[in-house]
Amino acid sequence: MKGPSKVSSRVSLPAIQGKTSPIGILSSAGEDSSAPAYAGPAGIPVRAPVGLMAGSSGVRAVTMARDGSLGSRSGPDEALIGVLPPIYPEWLGDRSFNSAHGCRFPYVVGEMARGIASVDMVIAGAKAGFMAFFGSAGLPIPEIDDAVQNIQASLGDGVRNWGANLIHSPQESHMEMDFAELMLTRGVSNISASAFMRLQPAIVYLSAKGLKRAADGSILRRTHIFAKISRVEVARPFLSPAPENMLAALVEDGKLTPDEAALARSVPVAEDVTVEADSGGHTDNRPLPVLLPMILDLARSLSAEHGYTRAVRVGVGGGLGTPSAIAAAFGMGAAYVVTGSVNQAAVESALSDDGRRMLAEASMTDVAMAPAADMFEMGVEVQVLKRGTMFAQRGKELYRIFRTYDSIESIPDEERVSMEQRILGRSVAEIWHDTVSFFKRRDPREIERAAQDPKHKMALVFRWYLFMGAQWARSGEEDRRGDYQIWCGPAMGAFNEWTRGSFLEPVDGRTTVQIGLNLMEGAAWLTRAHQLRLAGVPLGPADNTFSPRQLR
Repeated sequence: MKGPSKVSSRVSLPAIQGKTSPIGILSSAGEDSSAPAYAGPAGIPVRAPVGLMAGSSGVRAVTMARDGSLGSRSGPDEALIGVLPPIYPEWLGDRSFNSAHGCRFPYVVGEMARGIASVDMVIAGAKAGFMAFFGSAGLPIPEIDDAVQNIQASLGDGVRNWGANLIHSPQESHMEMDFAELMLTRGVSNISASAFMRLQPAIVYLSAKGLKRAADGSILRRTHIFAKISRVEVARPFLSPAPENMLAALVEDGKLTPDEAALARSVPVAEDVTVEADSGGHTDNRPLPVLLPMILDLARSLSAEHGYTRAVRVGVGGGLGTPSAIAAAFGMGAAYVVTGSVNQAAVESALSDDGRRMLAEASMTDVAMAPAADMFEMGVEVQVLKRGTMFAQRGKELYRIFRTYDSIESIPDEERVSMEQRILGRSVAEIWHDTVSFFKRRDPREIERAAQDPKHKMALVFRWYLFMGAQWARSGEEDRRGDYQIWCGPAMGAFNEWTRGSFLEPVDGRTTVQIGLNLMEGAAWLTRAHQLRLAGVPLGPADNTFSPRQLR
């Protein structure tokens, strides 16, 4: 059988975007940033093209210069059978994500509620070229406003790769519209909508307000919605144009103009949809390999049905704590990736040092589900850290009591006293006094409702504990460590295992930027390794492993 024919050691390379690299070249700190600082799989930097030489002994990878010359001579029976292009972390996802949002990387620093995804975290992430969301959920509007203005003052008006989080607030629905008004007033370009089970007017308002046509006829957005979803039925309305009844009501209220409403009928509510798998906080614990293909198919179907001129981007969040997970998400078709749990242990996190240390010690299985403070009565749960805290068990016990009795007064005295001592750490009377003071400032209607509904009063008392669990974790009240509520998914344990023995193992060495750069760089490394493996190039264990290193 005739072997491959011999070819010249100079070949034409596939076109590479730009003259050298995307927006700069990521390199090891301290090295010349104009060239990769270390070898990649098969000894060839991932940012360099690779020649594939085949002969009787199999396939091997050879270096290839930009001008097409090969780094080694071909053997007597070898021929060049293919070329792998350079791989950049910036190019792993959908290129339109970076151009649409002014990012360098298709990587999102996800929002962690109560400001845990802090102002400092957003600023650091945005400056590094990530998309970064402030954890505004659960904070009062004035505090959100202060944070937004601080971010804007630091980043400047021209930086748009950041945003804030709008979380579904069924207990305080007016907060959603108040938040929307603030975001529009302050000119925040990106909103991450989370925990919504159906569309709400505030989301449609943010999505449609400011829509206009460009000179070329395309529709320009003022505000981009990132919709976190974990179910097909929830994704569908976000991927569809806004409902007519909501648009009509917003026009009637004077919030939208007729022209804005008309344009909203031609675009999806959200052009960026994040498939949320097994994440920390609010989660349905969905398996990513099942859910992502379904949402990708849905997005393509609805785009064709409605004739969208721009493709909807489908990203992934939940369970992403290692380069392997990031590479797998991109390999399955994710336009971008979102990290959450791993960033809570970063130095910029607003979580206490005590809480950050607890996260750094977690394994993959050190998580549990617990009642959610914001949706307690509905039975909604969040995923939290289990190691070192009893919050999940105690929260579930409170929910059992809530389901069993109709009021605080109907709880048997012995059980109530035990609950106060073992779980609440205070008397119900003391908690109710503080709860009344809080809601008199925040929303007096809650107190009025509790006066008429003893069951609701009991819910408010129990929600105090769930709320305070997160507060104690933020402030580091170590005498309440057993009650810390720290949102956490299994990705945290995987991250800890991956970083063991590296500069990212010590909790004080973990920065938002180094976490993100290493995850993306490692994903590029492993993507190249996968390409080489598919081409038949033998690889060793070191070729399939990326260890954390200082990057810039």
